[in-house]
Amino acid sequence: MLLARPDRTLLAAAGSGLLLAAAFPRPDLFPLAWIALVPLLLVMRHRPFAAGLTTGVVFFAVVLYWLNIVMTTYGGLPLILSLFVYLFLVVYLAAYFALSSWLSCRLKTVLNLPYLVTLPPLWVALEYLRGWLFTGFPWAIIGYSQQNFSLAIQSSDVTGVYGVSLMLVVVNCAIAGVIAAPKSRLAWLGIAATIVISISHFGYGFWRESQPLEQRAEKLQVALIQGNIDQGQKWVPENRQATIDRYQQLSTQALKNHPDLVIWPEAATPFFLQEESDLANQVKKIPELLNAPLLVGSPSYQLSPAGEYQYFNSAFLFSSTGKRLGRSDKIHLVPFGEYVPLEKLLSFIDKLVVGVGNFSPGRIQPLPLNGHTLGVLVCYEAIFPSLAREYVQEGSSLLVNLTNDAWFGHSSAPYQLLAMTRFRAIENRVWIARAANTGISALISPAGRIVLSGPIFAPLQLSGSVGLGADMTFYTRFGDMFASICLGISGIYLLVLLFMRKRSELPVKD
Repeated sequence: MLLARPDRTLLAAAGSGLLLAAAFPRPDLFPLAWIALVPLLLVMRHRPFAAGLTTGVVFFAVVLYWLNIVMTTYGGLPLILSLFVYLFLVVYLAAYFALSSWLSCRLKTVLNLPYLVTLPPLWVALEYLRGWLFTGFPWAIIGYSQQNFSLAIQSSDVTGVYGVSLMLVVVNCAIAGVIAAPKSRLAWLGIAATIVISISHFGYGFWRESQPLEQRAEKLQVALIQGNIDQGQKWVPENRQATIDRYQQLSTQALKNHPDLVIWPEAATPFFLQEESDLANQVKKIPELLNAPLLVGSPSYQLSPAGEYQYFNSAFLFSSTGKRLGRSDKIHLVPFGEYVPLEKLLSFIDKLVVGVGNFSPGRIQPLPLNGHTLGVLVCYEAIFPSLAREYVQEGSSLLVNLTNDAWFGHSSAPYQLLAMTRFRAIENRVWIARAANTGISALISPAGRIVLSGPIFAPLQLSGSVGLGADMTFYTRFGDMFASICLGISGIYLLVLLFMRKRSELPVKD
């Protein structure tokens, strides 16, 4: 049993998990990520799978502790059941760490390949797969830990966040190699190679930062409205009028800044905005009052060809005269949050979102605004690079992230989600306007810089200027080619191991 044998190998591996977790918001000690894996690398040969699993369990247990807040406070799950689901997810995610360490150790044993050659592509390949398998959960990819190290993350417009992850693993492997064998020429050769790679990586970052990344010929004055509506109260029918009154009041405060676009967060209206109700009509009159278009999050529905109602987590755009310009629906839904997978089989499980039935996924639908288009990412969608990329490919000149982070309570999760959103701006060199119910609302530049942000859990309006237009970066054109190459290299490693195993099983002929 893993817990029955807390030997030095597992203790060192657990130390790696703690160091890596400390590099993430919060406390956001990002330099630790450059050495965090060294303890694991020094001991994992003794128990490759168990060591990697231990590092992963500790890391994800610390980084994702807030899941229990979501499930118990807002999901209504008993604490015991919440802990069971939480631990199951943590162990599942940790298995990706375990598989990378086991494969790297196996390649060391069979082919005598150093970790520096095998672990970086294996790590990236498994992070990439984690973002796709079982609907994907690419939260806490280790490259995100460097959100505040600008020189280290500018390469994301070529490699995505995965290039930053690879750099971190390369540096960790090189340091561990020299510590393990300080007199080895191969280890020092690895240090030299790492220095060359680092110079290229950070040199690119320095060059990109010297470019006018944030300048655009056309600009837009936006007002972000942060309502700070309590999650436990927003769906209570008696509170709906007070909710709309607060959003209208905050929006009116933005008038002095002459906004070209006012943005309300995800599900700002706890009712169906498309209906001709008194509350819906009040909202539709607000753009005319502000003399500015309004983008607002709201649930919506439509009748399917089969005669059944489909529900969507949507964003509606209204012109300054109150005319509806378009609707964009959330595409990547949260499992068990917005729908229940295998609903017939898991009929005993209720989803966490209160207010409407299971949501259906939408499709890429940029919204038109005065000759430009907006790409809307709803909450959790900001952690999926492919969605932001598709919106930019479809011509979106501004990305808007509508989110309701009230689910996370006073935890590190809102800061983690904002950190990941910053990479979407760099990957596509596009401005992002982020309106959050309880925070963190922010304007993010194409360099990934937070130009403007507000406090969390406070009602406010934030006004600022964003540029319109996106660069067609290498990443925008080709997507996760870098991660795919790492996946291909890892596939070759796996095939070689399988070949060597079959070869060793062949009978020896006289």
